[in-house]
Amino acid sequence: MRLRRSLIDLDDLTGDELRAIFDRTRAFETHDPGPLLHNVPVVNLFFEQSTRTFTSFNLAQLRLGAIVVNLSPKDLSLAGKGETIEDTVITLAAMGVNLLVVRHSEAGFPARVASAFDGHVVNAGDGAHAHPTQALLDLYTMREEFGQVRGLNVAIVGDILHSRVAHSTINGLRHLGANVTLVGPEFFLPGDYAREGISIERDFDAVLPHADAIVLLRIQRERFAAMPMTDDEYVARYQLNGERLRRLPERTIVMHPGPYNRGMELDDSVLTFAGWRYAMQVHHGVYIRMAVLDFLVNGSTVSA
Repeated sequence: MRLRRSLIDLDDLTGDELRAIFDRTRAFETHDPGPLLHNVPVVNLFFEQSTRTFTSFNLAQLRLGAIVVNLSPKDLSLAGKGETIEDTVITLAAMGVNLLVVRHSEAGFPARVASAFDGHVVNAGDGAHAHPTQALLDLYTMREEFGQVRGLNVAIVGDILHSRVAHSTINGLRHLGANVTLVGPEFFLPGDYAREGISIERDFDAVLPHADAIVLLRIQRERFAAMPMTDDEYVARYQLNGERLRRLPERTIVMHPGPYNRGMELDDSVLTFAGWRYAMQVHHGVYIRMAVLDFLVNGSTVSA
């Protein structure tokens, strides 16, 4: 039973709480908030490799004055000693740890941790299930660009089935009133993804003239046995390149959760496109994670 607030996916937040986190993020980007987590013990448990998420959580925690401990699988007593993850987090809580940031290849793993841990848990990515803080920074990037998310036409393109980022971002976009179009071949985008507020399009070119934002996704080859089509076929149908960029409205921005693969979901022309927002997403990620940590530990009424 969870005793304190956690963030496992965006459905853990109300609309008002989403907006409060965005407002807090903007305030943190403008002014150093000081040590809002002064002497709060935080442990990062990353069972998967990460560059952006791991580093940005560390920077967020340090900027807020937390006591930060980073644990990798080799540091834990899970292998060969009979300890479960539940045993581990009970031990960490007994040491006074208040907050865990957890990344794991198993869908549902952070929820398991939260059910046993007397503290706050943040899901930093679990299998193909969810990645709420990446979704938050994507949504925040759109909000800062356009003033609001409601009414935007957002296309998410690529391997949606295996993308935890896409699953969380779709939830957030629907919650905030965007029009979502999912684009990809059936293997990566089953037809049952369509529902109220979400349409499916197999033809990437058909969505280009109407898109306010395009979110490109990496093909997550580590999560399936074999490609359902050749790389050349995928590139021909779904790569964003110079020709397709020329069909976009002037206002359109292009985003990617990273890491991006040159020559697959995009070519080098995207990296010099005026609407390319990857670096801005990464920048926002530190402050979004600061806002989430402060929100969980100090509550929504604490001023930024």
